[in-house]
This record gives sequence, C-alpha cells and structure tokens, in this order.
Amino acid sequence: MKQTLQLKLSQQLTLTPQLQQSIRLLQLSTLELNQELETILADNPLLERDDVEPEPTPVPPNGANGEEYTAPQSEAAANEEPASDSPERESADIDWSSDAPSSAARREDGEESDYPQLAASTPTLGEYLMQQLALSQLSDRDKSVVNTLIAALDEGGYLSQSLEEIADMLPPELDVGMDELQIGLHYLQSFDPTGVGARTPAECLELQLKAMPPETPERGLAISIVRDHLQALATHDFARLKRQLHCDDDSLREAQHLIQSLNPHPGAAYTTNETRYIVPDVIVKKVKNAWVAALNPDAMPKLRINRMYAEILQNKQHAASGQMSNQLQEARWLIKNVQQRFDTILRVTQAIVERQRHFFDHGEVAMRPLVLREIADTLGLHESTVSRVTTQKFMATPRGILELKYFFGSHVATETGGICSATAIRALLKQLVSAEDCKKPLSDSKIAQVLGEQGIVVARRTVAKYRESLNIPPVSMRKSL
Repeated sequence: MKQTLQLKLSQQLTLTPQLQQSIRLLQLSTLELNQELETILADNPLLERDDVEPEPTPVPPNGANGEEYTAPQSEAAANEEPASDSPERESADIDWSSDAPSSAARREDGEESDYPQLAASTPTLGEYLMQQLALSQLSDRDKSVVNTLIAALDEGGYLSQSLEEIADMLPPELDVGMDELQIGLHYLQSFDPTGVGARTPAECLELQLKAMPPETPERGLAISIVRDHLQALATHDFARLKRQLHCDDDSLREAQHLIQSLNPHPGAAYTTNETRYIVPDVIVKKVKNAWVAALNPDAMPKLRINRMYAEILQNKQHAASGQMSNQLQEARWLIKNVQQRFDTILRVTQAIVERQRHFFDHGEVAMRPLVLREIADTLGLHESTVSRVTTQKFMATPRGILELKYFFGSHVATETGGICSATAIRALLKQLVSAEDCKKPLSDSKIAQVLGEQGIVVARRTVAKYRESLNIPPVSMRKSL
C-alpha cells in the first residue's frame, strides 16, 4: 500500500478556557459562586473585591493647615483635675454594678452599637438529661446504669436498643442485671422532657398521658387508645374504636384531641438543625401595572483589577511580568463572565415573568404551562443554558422566594382544547380539600369528577399523584368525627 500525504479541511467545536469558565459559573448557585470567587481571589493577586468600603480618612478642620488639631475644652473641663493613672482611681470611676452598656459599646448618638449577638448554646438531649441525673439522689451505681441508658437514646429521645442488647454490651464484671436496667429505665422515663426513654411511640404517648392530672377529661380513654388501639386511630377507623371501647362520638373526639396535643418526638427540641439561608438572585416588583425583574445587588459580587499590580505590570518593573500578564487576562475574563452570568439570569427571569404575569396577579391557580424550550427559543439560547440558569437560582416576589424551576412544569388537556399547568391543578386540589366536609371528605375519583366539571380532564391516578406530592393524606385519613 502506497503512503501519501493529503490535506483535509474540517470544522471542530472547541471550548476555550473562557467559555468553559462561563458555563461553570452559570450553573453555580449564589453560595457556590462566592466560594468559587474566594478561591480565585486567593490565587490571583490582580483580582480583588470592590464591595469593601475604605475607611474614611479624617479631614482636619479649616485653618488647621496639617498641624495637629486639639479640640477646645470648655471652662469647666479645663478646671477639672487630670485623671490619675493609678488603677485604683480608674476602678473607682467605673460603676461595675450598672447594667447599662459601657461607653465603648455605645455609639456617639447614645444607642448601642451593632455588635454581633452570639446565640446562647442549647444543650443537647444527652447533656440536659445528664444535668438532671447529677441533681438526683441516686447512688453512683444507679447513676452509671442511667448514664448507660442515656447514651443509648436516639435523637428523638427513644431507646433505640432493647434492654437485653444493652445488658450484653456491658462488661460482665459489672454484674448489671435486667432488674437494675429496668429500674434505671424507670428513673430515666421520669426525667424531662416527658416521654423520653420510651421504646415505642405508643409507650411515649402513654408516658405523657400518665404524667397529666388524673382529672384530665378522657385521660383514661386516651391511655386505652394509645396502648391497644393506636393503629385504628391512625387509620381513622372510628367505628371500630367506638365498638371496642364502648364510647360515644363526643368522648372519642375529646380523647383524640388529647392525643393529638402530645409530642411523639420529645427529643426533637434538643436537636440542632442547620439553617439554610437563600439569597435571591433577582427581585420581581410591579412597576406601573407591569411586573419587572431586577438583579439583587446583594447577590452580585463586585470585582475589580488591583490598581497597584496593574501599574507595575504596565511599567514592566517586575521580574514576573509574564506570569502577571496571564493573571491579568484571567481576572478580566472572570469579571466579564460573572457579569455575563447575571445578565443571562436577568434575561431568562424577565422572560419567565412576562409569561407568568397572571401567576403574580392571581396566584398558583393562574400558572400557565411552560417548558424550557419556549424560553430558549424566545431568547435565542440553548435549552441546556436555560436549564443551568433556572437551577438553584431564586427570585424574590410578593408571593415568596421561588426557584426559577418552579415556573416550569407539565400540563394536561382541557375540554376546550386548551392546556392547564400541573401547578394550577395542584392549587385547585388544595382548595377542594381545604373546603371539603371533614365528615365526608372527597375521594380521588370525586376530585377528578369535580375538576372535569370545571373543564379539566384529569384521571383519578393523576389526582392521586398530585395529592401525594402535596402530602395530603388519602380520604380515609382525612375523615374525622
């Protein structure tokens, strides 16, 4: 086979580093964007933030001419004796018994300064129980047994292991029997919060009911229900409960309300949950009868080129000017890409607002069907770009802070040949359930029939799917006395 040389022309799409960075920044949330910028700022000295206000430079009054300026003293102040430098004199001048903040903690206008207030640390469930155990009159051996049981509690306050398993885990030389563990569990269940140390939800509720005064209305009936008929109460099988407990509707209703007032998770109050804060990227307001989107200035990082390094690079007075030139170019790319990111977010958001203006006026029931391709075709963007923009980006509206993805969804057909969004159907479903008769709640088939009467063709299984997505229990669970 003869070897030959041939020239061939072809087109190939290549992502430049600048384009790769633009795509990566576009899909980041506001929190992730700031974390990414902090990393880049630490590596690139030519890039710095522009949102830090410089400290004001004190300006001498007119006539000072740069000389040291001394504030004039009043006649009374001039006649006062100079303060002594001795510690005894300083201590005598300070009123340590005063509850008012010191002069250092006040501004010149007399108000307290905005120092950060540290939140008081909340003890964990184990620490709270150990404090009660330390104040008890138990012997050291009994305290050790109760301490072992406290260590076996889960976050909800339940004893996650059986007493037999705990006994097997203890060293044999301690010689702790089941009787001691049972007594220790009895002491633990007497601690606050009431219901702690229970092994089942029924036992937790029973402990709380037994702690109530004996004269509490229907306390005995409630104890019987949680002890032997809790499953029937959970399924709202009231006919079975009345037949087995020989009670009427009023007594059963009173016992049900009493049980519903209990806390099935007594340890949940001592569990620290991390709060997730959302900074909206866009703010939507109504201006002259039109909904307008604007970028949130608090979410936009302000970046700039470091002037000192830029001047050094311009004068080429530094040995590493070549490396600094690359860093300067990277800084300019980043500033441009960040600005382009927010411009794209604003364009997509404004397009969404224009199509969902009825939602902002009337709520979820007026939500229209919308897909990513519709926004992409309108703005001349790729569908994947719109998907990146609407993921983990939020807008602040009069109806709350909503993710951009919220405005997109599937649709169903109507009798008139139109379409209705799934969000609007969910809103109608919530309205129907909230207005139903609690004694005769609407079934999924009945809800589908009511929606059909309004011109929305939807199957029963679709209603069940939307109901489950809204965490609405089935018809048997919604029935009440």
